This record gives sequence, structure tokens and C-alpha cells, in this order.
Amino acid sequence: MSPQGHKDRLSAVDASFLAQEKQASHMHVGALVIFEGPPPSRDEFVAHIESRLALVPRYRQKLAFPRFEMGRPFWVDDPAFNIDYHLRHTALPAPGSMDQLRQLVGRIFSQRLDRSKPLWEVWLVQGLRGEAEGGAGRFALISKTHHALVDGVSGVDISTVLFDLSPVPAEADGGEPWAPQPEPSQVDLIAEGVKGLARTPVDIAGRAIGAAGSPRRLAGQALEAAEGVGEIVWAGMNPAPDVPLNVPIGPHRRVWWISSRLEHFKEIKDALGGTVNDVVLAIVAGAIGRWLRQRGIRTEGLELRALVPVSIRAEDERGALGNRIAVMRGPLPVYAEDPVERLRIVREAMQGLKDSKQALGAEVISGLQGFAPPTLLAQASRLNFSTRLFNLIVTNVPGPQFPLYLLGREMEEIVPIAFLPENHALAVAIMSYNGKVDFGLLADYDAMPDVDSIGHLIEECLKELLEIARAEERPKERAR
Repeated sequence: MSPQGHKDRLSAVDASFLAQEKQASHMHVGALVIFEGPPPSRDEFVAHIESRLALVPRYRQKLAFPRFEMGRPFWVDDPAFNIDYHLRHTALPAPGSMDQLRQLVGRIFSQRLDRSKPLWEVWLVQGLRGEAEGGAGRFALISKTHHALVDGVSGVDISTVLFDLSPVPAEADGGEPWAPQPEPSQVDLIAEGVKGLARTPVDIAGRAIGAAGSPRRLAGQALEAAEGVGEIVWAGMNPAPDVPLNVPIGPHRRVWWISSRLEHFKEIKDALGGTVNDVVLAIVAGAIGRWLRQRGIRTEGLELRALVPVSIRAEDERGALGNRIAVMRGPLPVYAEDPVERLRIVREAMQGLKDSKQALGAEVISGLQGFAPPTLLAQASRLNFSTRLFNLIVTNVPGPQFPLYLLGREMEEIVPIAFLPENHALAVAIMSYNGKVDFGLLADYDAMPDVDSIGHLIEECLKELLEIARAEERPKERAR
């Protein structure tokens, strides 16, 4: 696991999530996790988390901002760290239904994280239906972490700190008692900022010297990068269409989720072509298209744009905190009412994006932001999340395909929850785990009171494609 030190500076991408956060657009992400078995006691849960915090030092660090815009913020040890603030314990009132759990998740995700403290919370939720029915029972965890701290792919890796691979919890060596480093003064932070600015031309020069030894390779990389940036600029000149998903939003949230089976997505892709991600995008496009038509919106020729995050984290960086992501604009052909045709359009468009250099261009822009002062960084991040570029976030995170455990209780389901940038009323996060696929829908409370209808339409579109895929396969099976 990569080191997480005192006075580490935030990367440009991490800092951009801070710059994007406004009163109505919170930049935290997280998950709802449901477990089989009786809930642990609060003391047992706190002791478990404390025993593993040494593996993720960033979870005991807070933000420190240098004055006079002397560079990006730093992560520093929080001398007042109190685990009782970050680990919350609550219970649903009877009957402990899924609707009550959805309301609780929505309320928790409506509240911004306090920037004066480490940017995370975990809620232990008792009272879930089934607990008092004489069976093994169930309970839930709700996690909330600022996007500046961890991205989706890194988050999957970091879950191994909290969860075990077997019902018997692994022995965790808590190490030496934690002693925070002295909190830096503004003089210290400004001095670090000056050093960072002074290192920038040295870093650039170092790259130039390294490139001088292989000018042909450098020229090829520069040409590819320029082409990639050009493709992003061209995409920005072709704005996303104006639809009811892109309206002013407030701070309050609604949450809905749908559970399905990974094998169903594989059946569809095997019979009709494409990848699991293509199938996901085709289903989301179908559901949103029907939702728009139900609202009286004409969809002929209408193609929405989804912001599709792409991990650029190297294999040796897996488990590191912080963001290593670029984004592409994926197509959502809501005009295509035929499900097979819709999947074909998505498959061909996504293949075209993979063959293009959009992700490389986004990575280049992200790297250039590393040299930008905070004010310019804020402007650049607004461009990245502009409704001019896309209509909604659709992020698909592959999770582990084996069971995980918390204090001997098996994880039954994990629902990912994304975030809403300004003027975005809906975000869709998808995650696979142990043969299941969950769609987590996060919506603005006032702009989308019917977010549940999109959930039902996703189920409908999945069922429709699955039936077509199975009908395609029957003649082949009889022929065999």
C-alpha cells in the first residue's frame, strides 16, 4: 500500500473535487453495505476499526489550506482525531423496511462532510427487517468519504482493510499507539507551498532531460496527447442536450437501488455482443429514454452524454488513496426504442471512444492542472463537470467476485453511491460483487421525486434484453 504521509499535498484531481463542492453539490461518495447475521455491538465495531486504522493513515488526517493561494492543500495529522465522531450508531424504527433504510441513506448523503475533520463517516445501522424474526438477522453499514480522499477503484482495494476474506477475522496488528505529528503553522504551510512552486520547473526540466534520450518516443507521445486534447476540445464544442436531468439542485438527496445478477449481464453480452459495461449503458439509456417520454419529452434523435470515469491507476498504485481517474463522454442513445439496436449503438460508440484518445487527453489535462494555482484549478474543475459536457454520471466499478466478511458476518449486498455536480439531478453508480450487480441511484430530492420510477425502468429494460438474449440462444442450443 502506498505511503500516506503527514503534509502530503493533494493532487490536482483531488483538489478539483474540493473546488467543485458547493452548498448544493456535495463531493462525497460512498456505499450502503448489507450484512447477514446479528449486528456487532458498537464497542466491538469501534475496536475492529481502530485495530486497522494504522493501515490507512489518511483516515486520521484533515485538510490544511495555505494562505495566499500558495499551492494546493495538504493532508496533515489531526491532533484532535476522535473515532467516536466518525463512527455513528443508529437504528431504524419498526418495521425496519427498505423504504426506511433508503430515507436514512438519503438524509446522510444530504449532509456535507466537515472539512475541519478527516473526511469520512461510517454508520452502523441496526433494526433492519429480519433481525427480530428469529433468523440470523441483518444489519447495514453506510459509508461516506470525500471524493478528494478516494476514488472508486481505489475504494474497492481499500475495503480489504475493513473486510476479511473468511468468516474468521484476520489478526490486525494495530502497531504502536498513534501519535499525531505537530500541526503545521501557516508559516510552515506557506513554506511548503513555496518549495512546491520551486520544484515545478525542476520537475518539468527533469522530464525534459529524460525525454531527450528518446526524442522519437517523446514526439509520438506528444502527438497522441495533442490529438487527445483536441478530441476533448471538439467534444466541448458539441454540448450535451438540455433535458430535465440538468436543472438547479438543492442539498437534499433521494436514494434508490436495484439488485440484479452478474450472470444476466454476461448472458446478454454473449448473445448480443459487447461488454458488460456496454450492456449497463444500454439499459440506463433505455430507462432514461422511457422516463423522458413519460414526462412528455420528445426523444427522436436525442442522444444524452454520460460522464464515464476511467481509472488510470497503475497496477503498483492499487490500494493507494487519492484519485487517479480520467473521464470520457459515453453515449446514451435515448432515441433508440429497440433494445437490441440501442445496445448495438452503444457498443459501436464505446469501441470508437476506446480507439480514440479522449481518455489520454483527459489525463494530459489532469496533469497540466498539477501546475495550476488554486484559482485556475477551480475554473478547470468547473469545466470538467459542466452540464455543457454531459448530462449525468454513470460509473461502473468492478468489485470482488467472492464473499467478504465483517467480524464473521457475510456481506450480502453493496450499493454504490456517487455524487451530484451542480445542475445534475441524477447520478447512477453500478458495482458488481460476488455474482451480484447493484445500481445505486442518487437524485436531487426536489428535482426527482420519482427516482424510484427510473429504478423500475432499469429493471424493465434489463428483463427485456435478457429475454431477447435467451430467445437468441434457444435455437443455438437446439442445434447443438
